[in-house]
Amino acid sequence: MTNEYQIRVVPEVAAQEDRLKSWIADENGIDVRTIYGVRILKRSIDARQRQIFVNLKVRVYVNELPHDDEYVRTEYPNVEGKPQVIVVGAGPGGLFAALRLIELGLRPIVLERGKNVHDRKKDLADITKNQKVDSESNYCFGEGGAGAYSDGKLYTRSKKRGNTDKILNVFCQHGASTAILADAHPHIGTDRLPKVIEAMRNTIINCGGEVHFQTKMTRLVMADGCKVIGVETSTQRQFLGPVILATGHSARDVYRYLAEAKVEIEAKGIAVGVRLEHPSQLIDQIQYHSRQGRGKYLPAAEYSMVTQVDGRGVYSFCMCPGGFVIPAATDKQQIVVNGMSPASRGTAWSNSGMVVEVRPEDVEGEDALSMMRFQEQLEKACWQQGNMKQTAPAQRMSDFVNGKLSYDLPKSSYAPGLISSPLHFWMPEMISRRLREGFKVFGRSAHGFLTNEAALIAVETRTSSPVRIVRDRDTLQHIRVEGLFPCGEGAGYAGGIVSAGVDGERCAESVAKYLNS
Repeated sequence: MTNEYQIRVVPEVAAQEDRLKSWIADENGIDVRTIYGVRILKRSIDARQRQIFVNLKVRVYVNELPHDDEYVRTEYPNVEGKPQVIVVGAGPGGLFAALRLIELGLRPIVLERGKNVHDRKKDLADITKNQKVDSESNYCFGEGGAGAYSDGKLYTRSKKRGNTDKILNVFCQHGASTAILADAHPHIGTDRLPKVIEAMRNTIINCGGEVHFQTKMTRLVMADGCKVIGVETSTQRQFLGPVILATGHSARDVYRYLAEAKVEIEAKGIAVGVRLEHPSQLIDQIQYHSRQGRGKYLPAAEYSMVTQVDGRGVYSFCMCPGGFVIPAATDKQQIVVNGMSPASRGTAWSNSGMVVEVRPEDVEGEDALSMMRFQEQLEKACWQQGNMKQTAPAQRMSDFVNGKLSYDLPKSSYAPGLISSPLHFWMPEMISRRLREGFKVFGRSAHGFLTNEAALIAVETRTSSPVRIVRDRDTLQHIRVEGLFPCGEGAGYAGGIVSAGVDGERCAESVAKYLNS
């Protein structure tokens, strides 16, 4: 017999199976000796009060062993010889598009400008050790996309757009911990996600698809002036078929090409700011209302901050408890920062993006690339402030709010190093002013949050795509160009790993309808 219960327990009970079994038995009048297993279906932490609770949905197996699978498997048939579809980009949008194409009996040809997920590691290390950014292999470009080495957080609010549970189950099928199916804010971890991505690639190849690395799309192949029939690449090869364009939010050369080719795109709002890094123990103390911090049974604490300042949102973004700040530039003369966490979330620091909403009307220019140019200008200004290296400009948090130069900086996880810089002076006033006021609000709501123990590290600009590639709402095909299916975060229709995966599946389904019409 199986029963499901919604329960609320203290952390030490939630963390220990024997104590959890005993608690369930006592609360429900069950002989604990008859409980053969407890499976946690949903888990979230309630830290609103001084006493912390863990909310659980559990399945209890009484007088029987657990027999149901922990995740739902997807069957992938062999698609050799089937009609082929070109998938440009091997980030989450492209990978999930390719897997869904296989489900639908179509053969994906995946083209990725960067290197495979293993070889990328050498280029990422080169950024830190030698201050050298490879424009084709970095934290944004390469197998797995920006998410592969920037955390693998799987939380999304985009649940109306598609089956988010399917995305999580596919990750589990390829090696991710089944804990992601239960946690309110699921997270694979930077140290574990590459193996999962590699397993997804192997599924594509084993089913008859193809994956080509260091193969950048240079041009769409057109017929009759308005129909895409394939792509040309940097390897001087043509690949023919309908095209799912899933190039990620940093493929600026693709945006420039589309603008020159008169493929309709439009400027899109983004969010810009800094990485804010605190000691993780301090965030644990604030969020868990205890000088002891997280203690033995709680994870590194997360936070979410949001307010409005002069008609624009100011908010935390991509919070990384127990993580690192990383250099995420994609070309020379840029500094871009992002955050990531290992699966353990066990470092001495916690960071998040602290960003301000920026709309197209807030920047110069009225063309489709105006927001992208704004990003580029700010990233170059940051590079110049950082001594024209990957050394990031930084300022203590209270000093920033009070308009003071920081004469020294706290220890940081940012491996290329920090340099003290007056961010309040050189960052755009519409950003710095709103950040300053937002920090005051956050400091009042979370005592101890506004502190000189925290550092602002500049600059966070790649929160989302600055461009939207305009597509039809129903068919997901470009509004003017037949056979082109803009996909995922880079096309302006997703905001993270899961939502990009969902959009990839939807685009694959639209291509299948297109080929069958």
